[in-house]
Amino acid sequence: MSAKRAPMAPPDLPGFTYVDLLGSGGFADVYLYEQQLPKRRVAVKVLLTDRMSSGSVEEFTAEANVMAMLSTHPAIVTIYQAGVARDGRPYLVMEYCPKPNLQVRYRREPFSIAESLRVGVQVAAAVETAHRAGVLHRDIKPANILVTEYNRPALTDFGIASTTSAAAESAGLSIPWSPPESFADVPRSDPRSDVYALGATVYTLLAGHSPFEVAGQRNNAAELIHRIETMPLPALGRADVPASLQRALERAMAKPSADRYESALAFARALQTVQIELSHSVTAIDILDDHIPEDVEQDEDDGLTRVRGVVSINPETTPAAGLTRPSATTAPSGRASAFAPTTPQAGTVPTGYAPAGDPAEFETVLRNSPAAHATAPGVMGTTDAVDQTVIRASGFIAEAPETPAEQVDAGPPPRRRTGLWIGIGVAVFVVIAVIVGVSLPGMLAGTPQQTPVTQESSKPQDPISAVVPEPEDIVGAPADGGVRFTWTNPDPQEGDRYLYGVVTLADPEPDLEPITETEIVVPADPGGQTCIDLVLVRSQGQSSDTVRGCTP
Repeated sequence: MSAKRAPMAPPDLPGFTYVDLLGSGGFADVYLYEQQLPKRRVAVKVLLTDRMSSGSVEEFTAEANVMAMLSTHPAIVTIYQAGVARDGRPYLVMEYCPKPNLQVRYRREPFSIAESLRVGVQVAAAVETAHRAGVLHRDIKPANILVTEYNRPALTDFGIASTTSAAAESAGLSIPWSPPESFADVPRSDPRSDVYALGATVYTLLAGHSPFEVAGQRNNAAELIHRIETMPLPALGRADVPASLQRALERAMAKPSADRYESALAFARALQTVQIELSHSVTAIDILDDHIPEDVEQDEDDGLTRVRGVVSINPETTPAAGLTRPSATTAPSGRASAFAPTTPQAGTVPTGYAPAGDPAEFETVLRNSPAAHATAPGVMGTTDAVDQTVIRASGFIAEAPETPAEQVDAGPPPRRRTGLWIGIGVAVFVVIAVIVGVSLPGMLAGTPQQTPVTQESSKPQDPISAVVPEPEDIVGAPADGGVRFTWTNPDPQEGDRYLYGVVTLADPEPDLEPITETEIVVPADPGGQTCIDLVLVRSQGQSSDTVRGCTP
């Protein structure tokens, strides 16, 4: 197998100190730098010199502009600045998200229902915000959802994003999460294409693999495309997944785009409905709206949907400020009329985005305070709670009967001392009755014995025992049918199993498949060296870090 591309040397950026390499891709390297003022750690994405062309530089510039326009959203990675290094390489300075992305996590073990729904609602809100700004993401997948220090998902990689009026191209798309229309003779994309990818992403978190990946069968590009175009969505096969969630995913990933949810907001509403059904905390939907009147009265109680009026960065203006959605004068022809929603009114859902459940269960709270989004670098705004459980009543208000005018003008009735003495007498009687009722049973029954507190319930647990060791002694040797890999379990326990994946040049980070034995025969790599990734998984679901073994 050929070695992976070596990353280029990090560029010398004034005001930044290089720390480490974060990752390498087909078109860019990502490095960890420390910014000197203000002092913070940042991720810097640098375009490769051998990939630089007029088209790639334009796409890189477009990515910077799109992320700057949308990065005030709490579920979109924040971009701090963009520029060109001294050696001529364009770069983006972005928020550093230190936790593993969702792809790394789901390959270790599937997500819980609660976390999958929460992440789905939050990312759907980010996608809805992009759509309202006239931008399609076109590459939504677990690997493009990072996790902040505060455990919030952050959508990134708008490198192949396009305006909603532009035609899509199949190049650059991630096949397992792409909708059927992406593989047509004339590929196309629209907001419902992103809805499909959102559904596929939530399905992946729950299943632990992409939707049309079949264990024990070939899962190459051609097979996946054929299944995406013709095969019904497989059932998740989890006992804790309600039928309503399976139906929501099936609708989001319907083959004809017209059968899907009409918007990312509608899909988020469907996920909220499942949260309510399961009695989970209902995650708020944060969406941007630039056309909220300044005199709209703000509701102090956050609802299930928070529509915010926010001014974001527009790199093409001086000073750098502008609307998060293109105006009618700057948007491409037809975009404003096709995708610009009408201005929502207080206490209503915006026109065109109908909730999945009873409308009385949801409420839209309008906000028009840019200051609410001003946060310190790397710190999430305190106004953005992770979960909001606000289920409003149907709107019934008890109105007091009208008081005749003559009664208002007549003034208060004269006081009577008789009523005062009667009230005092009743109060004294109640106090005496309470004292006797409380003390008499206690004197008769004696002092009750307290239940002793056992010490075992508060016994601290050893956190070291939860660490799962990596498989050891991974050895690969020629065998009939390919290469036989064997390994040892340094701490065998009942219920242990393994996840393995064959590393190839085309798939340097393979999807992992389960196995119970400590050996496996895999096809030999024609490049000469065969490698596998291996993970040890406990019966409780805990897993080790991924370890790689190769033939000599």
